[in-house]
Amino acid sequence: MVLTAYRCPAGRWTIGAGLTAASGVVTPRAGMTITRAEASRLLKQALARNYEPAVRQALGPVPQHAFDGAVSFHFNTGAIGRASWVGAYKAGDRNGVRTRLALWNRGGGRVLPGLKRRRREEAEIILLDTWPTDLRVASGAAPADPRFASFVISVSASEIADIRDAFREVGFEPGATAGRIERQAVLDFQRHYGLTIDGLIGKQTLSALQRELDARRKSKQGVGGAAGGAAVAGGNEAVAPEPSAEPGVIGDPWITAGGLALAAVALLFLAYLAWQYRDLIAARVQGFVPRLAGWLRSL
Repeated sequence: MVLTAYRCPAGRWTIGAGLTAASGVVTPRAGMTITRAEASRLLKQALARNYEPAVRQALGPVPQHAFDGAVSFHFNTGAIGRASWVGAYKAGDRNGVRTRLALWNRGGGRVLPGLKRRRREEAEIILLDTWPTDLRVASGAAPADPRFASFVISVSASEIADIRDAFREVGFEPGATAGRIERQAVLDFQRHYGLTIDGLIGKQTLSALQRELDARRKSKQGVGGAAGGAAVAGGNEAVAPEPSAEPGVIGDPWITAGGLALAAVALLFLAYLAWQYRDLIAARVQGFVPRLAGWLRSL
C-alpha cells in the first residue's frame, strides 16, 4: 500500500494498492494522501465493482485459484476481455496460457522485470494453484542495520543488483555492500524527487527511479544514441497492450525532406519528453524556481 499518490513508470497517478483513475473508485492526483483503511476500502470496492465481474464474464465458472490469478492480471492490465491467454485457457492449452500471459510485460515502453515475474506467478496460480512463497507483509520497521534501506516489496537478488546500478546511474551512490543500498542514498533520492522521505524502497521510489532512467535513455535515443540498461520497476504498474504475434517491420520512420523538417521533428520529440517527464524536470528546477517545480508536479 502506497498512501501518497505517485506516478507509475507510464506516468499515471497511482495510489494505494496500485489504483489509478481507471479503477473507477478514485482519481489520484498530486499531493493526495489516504489512510491504510481507506486504501483497503478502495481496493475492495474496485475489485467488487469492476475487476471481479469482468473476470467472471470472461472466464465463466472456473476454480477459485484460476479466478484469483485472472483477477490479478485484470487488476494490473484491465485487459481480461481481449487477452489471448483467456482463449487458450478455455481451450485447455496450458502452454498457450503461459506464453500469452508472458506477452504482457511492458510498462512505460520497457520490459519490466517485475511484470515478467508477475506474469510467471499468475500463470502458476491460474494453472497449478501454486502461490509465490516470497509474499510477505512489509511492516515498515527499521532494518536490522540502520545504515541500509529496507525493501517493502519482494525483490530478487538480481533485481537488487539492477536497482543498485540504477541508483548509481542517476547519481546516488548505493554503497559498496553487495545486495544492500545505503539508506542515505535512498533518503537523498526521495528528497530530490519529491517523494515520501522514509528510506523505504517500494513502488513509489522504484517508479520514480524507473522514470528517471527512461527519461535519460529516451533523450539519448532522440539524439542518435542507444538506450540500454536494466529496468527496475515493480510488477504493479500500467501495462502496454499485448503485442501482435504477426511478423512485421519494426522501426520509426524519420522525415528526411530537409534539415528544417528534421529539426521540427526533434523539437516535437523534446517537447513530448518534457511533458511526459515533467515531474523529473521539477526535481531539477526545484532549487532555482520552486513555484515552477510545484506547478509541474501538480499536473
